[in-house]
Amino acid sequence: MKKPFVTLEQLEKMTAEYPTPFHLYDERGIRENARRMKAAFAWNPGFKEYFAVKATPNPAILKILREEGCGTDCSSLTELMMSDRCGFTGSEIMFSSNDTPPEEFVLAAGLGATINLDDFTHIDFLKDTIGYIPETISCRFNPGGTFSIGASKEGFQVMDNPGDAKYGFTPAQLKEGFIKLKAMGAKRFGIHAFLASNTLSNEYYPTLAAILFKTAVELRDETGCDIKFINLSGGVGIPYHPDQPANDIAVIGEGVRKAFEEILVPAGMGDVSIFTELGRFMLGPYGCLVTRATHEKHTYKEYIGVDACAANLMRPAMYGAYHHITVMGKEDARCDHRYDVTGSLCENNDKFAVDRMLPRIDIGDLLVIHDTGAHGFSMGYNYNGRLRSAEILLKEDGSTALIRRAETPDDYFSTLVW
Repeated sequence: MKKPFVTLEQLEKMTAEYPTPFHLYDERGIRENARRMKAAFAWNPGFKEYFAVKATPNPAILKILREEGCGTDCSSLTELMMSDRCGFTGSEIMFSSNDTPPEEFVLAAGLGATINLDDFTHIDFLKDTIGYIPETISCRFNPGGTFSIGASKEGFQVMDNPGDAKYGFTPAQLKEGFIKLKAMGAKRFGIHAFLASNTLSNEYYPTLAAILFKTAVELRDETGCDIKFINLSGGVGIPYHPDQPANDIAVIGEGVRKAFEEILVPAGMGDVSIFTELGRFMLGPYGCLVTRATHEKHTYKEYIGVDACAANLMRPAMYGAYHHITVMGKEDARCDHRYDVTGSLCENNDKFAVDRMLPRIDIGDLLVIHDTGAHGFSMGYNYNGRLRSAEILLKEDGSTALIRRAETPDDYFSTLVW
């Protein structure tokens, strides 16, 4: 059973100051997880985690992660701007985008960010846009086909289909691209790949690493390019269901180390730095959506209406994604009521849970929707004119801080021309 990182007593104090719904983040959990991540890859002197800003784009969160030694992985103009304003500079910023507008390359170059190109045609586009090719450059690799590592020791099979993904260079394009970039002035190279999402297997990163390490050796031998870093990107997941196994980042780091020593060290590439770009793993479990039961409906099914909706958390409506729900104060009560837990949008998929067995829910009960620390608030929107909620930080000392106020009707109307 999932246990909230906050108590009912704490939430009652918070809701006296901050009306529901709101997203709540656990500073202590975030810091401890960042330190586990760093320790797992401490064997690699150049290791750096570039937090995926798209997962949780909040300055307070980014500043915490910067204090813990992380950089940022940006994919848009505003994410670059936020990183800059939070104090990230130069190589602390990784810029990985696709179908990239020219002004985004201009800003990335101006900030000294490491640019990770998504496509072979972007080589000339980048040169034409900023007037030069940076001396340090990275390219995103897509091996095509279907990626699978079969059943792991955890009993979870990782499968994805890179061949259908819009991202990255083909193997032939990657070789040609490195040769072209080197001729245009690039001196230091990186390789990046993302082959599967939200994997619950300690074998995903080591398997991906082995693929990229072998690719790096081949590219070095065939192009003469100096490969300085290999970026494993994201894909390490979290257990949304309470009965799913959690990844062990220490085991994952050790698996990558073994592949490193088996492949890169004998090839004379033992100085290559390892980068990661995790979002969900870094933040997912350390955020929750706090909402209050406001209505109950008894028709063909039993419904509980809450004051949050898909505008606050899109994943269940968009993907049918599971998010565990705790009825605060009733953690030990029997789950003997079957509910659909719904929001107020004019869409039938605006449901946080369908046929979920929960304790009896009374009007006014506070509900914690778990694992919204990544891709929660960030995917919000304003359909039906619903306003996006506040973000609150539960600090290490137990106090709280408002790190993003809730939207108001004035915010909603501010961009309109009457």
